Amino acid sequence: MSPSIKVFAPATVANVVCGYDVLGFAVNAPGDEVVMTRKDAPGVLISKITGDDGRLPLDPNKNTVSASVQHYLEHIGRQDIGVTIELHKKMPIGSGLGSSSASTVAGLFAINNLMGNPLTNKELVPFAMKGEELACGYGHADNVAPALLGGFVLIRSYEPLDVISLPSPEGMYAAIVYPEVDVPTKDARQMIRTKVLLKEAVTQWGNVGGLVSGLFLKDYDLIGRSMVDVLVEPTRSILIPEFYKMRALAMENGAIGFGISGSGPSVFALTRDEATARNITNALQQLLKSININSLAYVSPVNQAGPVILD
Repeated sequence: MSPSIKVFAPATVANVVCGYDVLGFAVNAPGDEVVMTRKDAPGVLISKITGDDGRLPLDPNKNTVSASVQHYLEHIGRQDIGVTIELHKKMPIGSGLGSSSASTVAGLFAINNLMGNPLTNKELVPFAMKGEELACGYGHADNVAPALLGGFVLIRSYEPLDVISLPSPEGMYAAIVYPEVDVPTKDARQMIRTKVLLKEAVTQWGNVGGLVSGLFLKDYDLIGRSMVDVLVEPTRSILIPEFYKMRALAMENGAIGFGISGSGPSVFALTRDEATARNITNALQQLLKSININSLAYVSPVNQAGPVILD
């Protein structure tokens, strides 16, 4: 019997309102699963993909999971290794919850384990970024770093890459709602302004500093008032139905703060407890239903584990 491993990797909320491309955190659900099996002949093959409605490529050079595994094997000098990959999508594609990131991270965690863990999870981040580059044209780390490391993560710098794990209050929950409308990441990125006013930049980096400080201080009020985005959200919110109504509803129901998850269309609220998070997802889903939009909801504490091996 060839060695085989099954891995789960979590979804993530990137940007966290004010931290475009530099902040993200992991959640317990949804996520993706990868089953990886050693084979005798060298090379990386994808034998099966489920849950994607046929949208993802089986070509190992075009799929984010296999492509990043190939990069990894080249880096450690083990192109003689052969593996077969099964990818089981357990989360919606194009949801703004790091769908490609979860798949890629599961694959990298699996191959690293099969190889005896020569690299740390943090050292796997650049290989996961290669997968993101393939998925959306830009190798950002605000999804893959929290998916690999768990918890809240700050990407202080991309050149050189400097990834920092942040604490978060123990009782904090995320209430996530995915309205089933299409917002491709590439399109959402292209809408964003490339030049900003200095005044707006000052507001934004004050909020990023405030949010990071709030996480360290476990100060919910500081976290909440720092969750303001003057640069990206005003443009991206146009793509999300009833965004400002949803925000008002979330805040009325006890949210600390509210915003777009990644490039959307998923939205999220941070809360002090699970009951508040559930009330918020219920209220948001009812609002979307009233305008004939189906949605999926997820309630989760901040995931501190990152990827895990399943039995």
